[in-house]
Amino acid sequence: MATKIFVNLPVKDLNRSVEFFTKLGFSFNAQFTDETATSMIVSDDIFVMLLTHEKFKTFTPKEICDATKSTEVLVCLSSQSREEVDEMVRKAVTAGGTTYNEPQDHGFMYGHGFSDLDGHIWEIIYMEPSAISQG
Repeated sequence: MATKIFVNLPVKDLNRSVEFFTKLGFSFNAQFTDETATSMIVSDDIFVMLLTHEKFKTFTPKEICDATKSTEVLVCLSSQSREEVDEMVRKAVTAGGTTYNEPQDHGFMYGHGFSDLDGHIWEIIYMEPSAISQG
């Protein structure tokens, strides 16, 4: 069985966050959704658990940082093309997110990113297939 990743992010308003990420094209697993949490499906092996602050606090003894002022994690997702990178960022901004830098073009890799409604940073990248296979 492939290893799966479950990124857990605290959100101030779960319904607003679900609406935001739905506009970006993500879907959610109803089996793991209630008024305190939802499981956003990124791929067959990647999930983002959006948790209310109250729910998130049950998993950690530490304070929840304000992601609009401090960075606790940077989530990076790959895309199929440069156009898909730009489209995801455009959707995020249209849905209420913000950008924090200009697109970065390194030839073999192109990326841009956005901050979601809670300030979490999402990088979206496209890597040329030849760059990936040269490991």
